[in-house]
This record gives sequence, structure tokens and C-alpha cells, in this order.
Amino acid sequence: MKLQKLEPLTNDYLESIGFLWHTDDDKTSYVSNEILQINEEEANAYYEAANELYDMFCEAGEYVIENDLFHDINIPFNLVELIKTSWEDDVHWHLYGRFDFAGGIDGKPIKLIEFNADTPTSLFETAIVQWAMLKKNGLEEASQFNNLYEALKDNFKRIITLDSDVEKFEEYYKDLGWKILFTSISGSSEDENTTKLLQHIANEAGFNTDFEYIDQVNFNDEGIFKDDQNFEFWFKLIPWEDIGIDEGELATILTEIQTNKKAIIFNPAYTLMFQSKGFMKVLWDLYPNHPLLLETDFEPLSCKQVEKKCFGREGANTSIINEDGSIDCQTDGEYDGHKSIFQEYVELPTDENGDSYQAGVFYAYEACGLGFRKGPKILNNMSKFVGHIIK
Repeated sequence: MKLQKLEPLTNDYLESIGFLWHTDDDKTSYVSNEILQINEEEANAYYEAANELYDMFCEAGEYVIENDLFHDINIPFNLVELIKTSWEDDVHWHLYGRFDFAGGIDGKPIKLIEFNADTPTSLFETAIVQWAMLKKNGLEEASQFNNLYEALKDNFKRIITLDSDVEKFEEYYKDLGWKILFTSISGSSEDENTTKLLQHIANEAGFNTDFEYIDQVNFNDEGIFKDDQNFEFWFKLIPWEDIGIDEGELATILTEIQTNKKAIIFNPAYTLMFQSKGFMKVLWDLYPNHPLLLETDFEPLSCKQVEKKCFGREGANTSIINEDGSIDCQTDGEYDGHKSIFQEYVELPTDENGDSYQAGVFYAYEACGLGFRKGPKILNNMSKFVGHIIK
């Protein structure tokens, strides 16, 4: 593993661009001042892996729906209809997601850990911060696998054209006044400013946009409103499973809104299937021993394995279990109520300090941006973001 130390971006600069979550609770910087050096071949391998896997996810999604496997993968029952209707109509476009990978560097094969398809974080870090680090240090900004910003701009246009050809938007649709309401929870600078970055990209793409906190948005049979203004499109950085579990009334209203074609929601409800770690079991059943996959089951395996929850986040409620059944390490958390999966353990690449590195590859119509996180064996909310450079 080749690490290159850079002069870090100052907190004042990061705050000036809206990146406020730059310092962790222990007062250390969240953004590492070291970046990973990768080569062109490794970058291309990440690109190809994410593209191949997305096609596999789509095939597996059809299989889940045809065989009514929603309960198997821990989907809340009150979101099933939303998932089905969003899947069946092409207007429900998947805006973006993030594949988490083990391997890809140090000669280790790429293996899928999970797909953060609904509400992926580290968007700001990947699209903006690691690019700015290269620029500040006099390095070539283009020397990254990172066109995430432009890919998102094009994908916003595709939610209108429903076509790979984004030029159709410029020619036929740009001046028709399409409106998107962007929403996050209040009290989280990361969620709010990540949402506002997406809002800014949508503005650049040619949309009329607005922002509001979720508790101030009005949902009813006629659509989605801020004050008296109706919005054709709604982006929410709020997990679908939280809506299904904690906001049952909202789930019912959104089902009516979508069924009656009053609004289109991003990311669409079907991304919750992809988000569920239980989906890894479906993929393994459909593509057994695929080189990009890890064996996964709802029952314990006969090898060293990881037990985690279908909708756990930030490494919570996760255990690494040795082959003899003893616990290597584990974390607690608030996700005990979710179903467990058991996934074959794969060791992440590590540096000389013993920190583990996990790759995240964003997908927006195609693979479009790479970043890394480093931390302990089970990455958590204190893990650091690590940029990269292609050399």
C-alpha cells in the first residue's frame, strides 16, 4: 500500500464550502492528510466491478419481486407496494448509490461488502474534498477516479429524459420549469449540507429547487408541498426503512402519492431492496461463487464470518466470528431488532499501523467516483475519509 502525505485543508476552508463535519468527537481530523496511490489498472477494476454488480442487482431485484422475498430481506411490510410500483415504472430513476468493497489494492481481489443504494454518505468528501486536496497541494486534480459531480448532474437530467442521452434534456426539456424539493432531517450538518450539495448540482443541471426540513414538508393526497407550492420531485436523505418503521402514516401517504402519480421520489423505494444486507444472500443464491461476491446466508456459515444486521449502519451491531465460533471483535448499537445475515469474512487491506481500508465506489448511471475509509476491523462512525490519486 502506497500512502502519500499532503498538506491538509484548513477547517476554515472546509467550512467555507459547507463541509462542517471535519473534526471527530476526539478532536482529530475526519479527513486524513494521507491519500492512497493507486494505478490505472486498479481504478479500472473498481469501475468495472461496480458496473457489473449493478446489472446483477437489477436481475436480483426482479427475482425478489417475482418471488415475493421482501420478508426474507427484512423489508417493512408497509413499503412493499411502494417498492413494487417504483420498480415497475421507469420514471422512478435511481439517482445514486455507493458500493463498499474490500480489496482492489495490494493485489487483493475486489469483494462486495454491501451496496448503500438508498442514502449513501461520503458524497461531499468524494466529489469535492478529495479533489480540493489535490488542487491545494499542486497535484493534477484530474488524477482521480472521480467524475461524481458531473455524473450526478447528468443523472438529474436523465430523471426527465429517461434516456442515456442527456443532450435531449438541453434540447427539449431544460426550460420547462421542473421542480425538486430537497429534504433532510434537522440537526445534522452532514445530512443537511450533503442534501444541499445535491440541490446545488440539480440547480446547475437546470432544475428549479428548494430545501426544507422533513418536519416542515406537507404530504397529502394531492402531493408533496412546501407551504403552498407543489413539487413534482422530492429528494429525501432519509432512509426508507426509517420511514417504514417509524413513520407508518407517512409510508401510507407516500404510497398513495406514488400510486396516483402525484410526485416522484429519489432515491426510489426499490433501492431499499438493494440497501438491505439481506440482498447479499439473494445475490449469492443467484450467482454462487461469483468472484466479486462473498458467501452470505441467514444462518451461520462454516468459515470465519461477519454477523451484521440487514439495516445496521456505521458498523453497529456487528460481530466478526472466528471459525471455531469465538468472537474476534464486535460492536453494539441500536439495530438489534433487525434480522441478521452471516457473510464470509474477508480481511481489508491494512497499513503499517494496522488500520484497515475499505473502498467506496459511487454509482450514478455508471461507476463514477472512488474514495476510501480507514479505521479498525469493523469500520465505525470514527473512521477516517481517505482520498486517492492515480499514478
